[in-house]
Amino acid sequence: MDIQYYKLEIFAPESHFETVRQALWAADAGHIGNYDHCLSWSPVNSCWRSLEGTTPFHGTVGELTQAKEIKIEVCCQAEKLEQVLAAVKRAHPYEEPGINVIPMMGTGL
Repeated sequence: MDIQYYKLEIFAPESHFETVRQALWAADAGHIGNYDHCLSWSPVNSCWRSLEGTTPFHGTVGELTQAKEIKIEVCCQAEKLEQVLAAVKRAHPYEEPGINVIPMMGTGL
């Protein structure tokens, strides 16, 4: 089955929600048929531990960090996936942004 769309789940600090959202839209993520700017978001609680050699946006190296984040969900056309991911990484403050890329099959998109 040929994949035409992907769903992206992006975890970002609340302070950078608008910046990431604008980057997604500028790369034409959230374009479904005759609609654009389609995305959803919700607050989430996240945790991680930064390892040696990192420069964390939040937290301290070697210690468990917990923070409120925004989970952004958006669809992306397959042919635009690499450009959308690059746009998110440029706009995102984390060294290693949490991004899940999920193929969408059988959705009718």
